[in-house]
Amino acid sequence: MSKESKKFKVPDALANLYDFANSLDVRRFRQYGVQHPQSDELAGPRELEAWMSQRGLLFTSAKITPAMFETALDLRACARDYLRCDPADRGKDKDAARSLNRALRLFPLVVEARDDRAMVLRSARGDALAGLSAVVAELYDGSINGTLDRLKMCASEECRRVFFDRSKPATRRWCMSSLCGNRTKTRAYRERRRGLG
Repeated sequence: MSKESKKFKVPDALANLYDFANSLDVRRFRQYGVQHPQSDELAGPRELEAWMSQRGLLFTSAKITPAMFETALDLRACARDYLRCDPADRGKDKDAARSLNRALRLFPLVVEARDDRAMVLRSARGDALAGLSAVVAELYDGSINGTLDRLKMCASEECRRVFFDRSKPATRRWCMSSLCGNRTKTRAYRERRRGLG
């Protein structure tokens, strides 16, 4: 679990997925006159290894190859596209579901019995990307228990951060109403005013 996922009280059961989706920061707004810098925590195979290692997801000393790196980026892009859909429409967006399914096929899971009589999903991969199967397992578990519906992408085109909707009715649209929501509402208000003038 990262500082970000702790700060925003993302449940542990979705923390890897949340962090993985937000490893790409495409925010492009100005705040207090300062342009937000865009970044990608997974800029290359070494950065992906470091990211996985920090989260306890690197199970082998094998290196991530350029092809594996592209596979990981594709998984992230497909997961972000899926989370961008409104939860009620995720099953209806055939393109997002089809793309996610294609990416998920490369991260097969197996059920494993543990000593404490519990069952867990674990990676069927044995290479350096095996740890990313934890992200896939979180997608699956979240879809089964309903918590995935609370993981959403900010509706602001200038933001696109993934956030965990902690509101009781689970109807939030923005990662932060005071920032993204306020910017959107202010812009809409100004456009309405211009239309009146």
